[in-house]
Amino acid sequence: MAAYRARLKEVDEELGKEEINLTSLKSVCFHGIPDEQGRRSLCWRLMLNYLPCSKASWSKILTKKRKLYGQFIDEMIGMPGPENINDNSRVDVTFDDHPLSLNPESEWQTYFKDNDVLLQIDKDVRRLCPDISFFQQPTDYPCQDVVNSGGTKRLHRRVQHSFLNSANVERKGLGITKIALAVKKATEDYAPMEEGSEAHWEVVERILFLYAKLNPGQGYVQGMNEIIGPIYYSFATDPNPEWREFAEADCFFCFTNLMSEIRDFFIKTLDDAESGIKRLMARLSAELKLHDPPVFQRLQQQDLHIQYYSFRWLTLLLSQEFPLPDVLRIWDSLFADEKRFSFLISICCAMIIVLRDQLLASDFPTNVKMLQVKQNAFLYIEMKQIDFFMFSEFPSHGYSSGAFKGC
Repeated sequence: MAAYRARLKEVDEELGKEEINLTSLKSVCFHGIPDEQGRRSLCWRLMLNYLPCSKASWSKILTKKRKLYGQFIDEMIGMPGPENINDNSRVDVTFDDHPLSLNPESEWQTYFKDNDVLLQIDKDVRRLCPDISFFQQPTDYPCQDVVNSGGTKRLHRRVQHSFLNSANVERKGLGITKIALAVKKATEDYAPMEEGSEAHWEVVERILFLYAKLNPGQGYVQGMNEIIGPIYYSFATDPNPEWREFAEADCFFCFTNLMSEIRDFFIKTLDDAESGIKRLMARLSAELKLHDPPVFQRLQQQDLHIQYYSFRWLTLLLSQEFPLPDVLRIWDSLFADEKRFSFLISICCAMIIVLRDQLLASDFPTNVKMLQVKQNAFLYIEMKQIDFFMFSEFPSHGYSSGAFKGC
């Protein structure tokens, strides 16, 4: 408890400065950011380069960014064509742009192509963090322009499934005795909210859709929903309503900044590049060989290649390997690390070494399953086994086996 209070004081001292020293703040945050009073979400905004170090410019920049995000919603969410046309209106299809237009520059052509991307986003956000109910709950600050649009700007409406009625006909003798009508509809894990409100997953869906629209060279790739989930959760649960109200806009820009660092992980053509995922996996393999040669050799003998289990670890920044509270704690250190991915590789190496005894004693199928299954507990349970290389990798942070405790 004393160590926790000391860290609380250190974080407050750094955040209390008019000119925040980002290097000093990261050094403190590496050991974990206290959850109380929205400290984590504020530190993440700083470490993800959304907020500048000078507090005097915060108000101006936040107003500018949040207004810009509002413009993105106005321009990119909704159907093409005049807004005053309702479902019962007749449209002159001789106009240059209409839903049946074959012009490649037609807004309707773009609209339908966007729906292909939106369909995948809609599926993924409905599966976000199924262990908790947070993303199924309504947000306190829905986008009024969307939730009061009569459904025209609700993204899930664009890709919702249609179902046909079916009938079972039973015959007895020469006549029809029974016609049983039935409507088959798949159950939804995350049901949309009624008009005037929206669930958190709908907000995340909108952020990812806008990101895909603004980054056509990359678009949306499965797994991005797992990257944005912890960021949005941290911002949307901020106890300060002044920050929580703008969780959506702030999350969009923080997510965009983070993706600028890891976007090569999601582009297959760059897998072999210096910043690609294969190079990162090769670094993990080299680190394992350096710190635990017997385990490395064992996995080599079994042809248990590093990509069989580490691809998801590295691409999704471990967001799928631990419960959400532990992911938040790991990301405190990940965002605070100046080298960023050096710490990620060391954590992944630690995850393998923690299982050392079992890996050396087990066969290929058992080891594959062991490495691919989610971790049930955070690394500090076995941290004493790996202090020797964690300290050597991050001596500037003063790492010790107690660094992950009490956070």
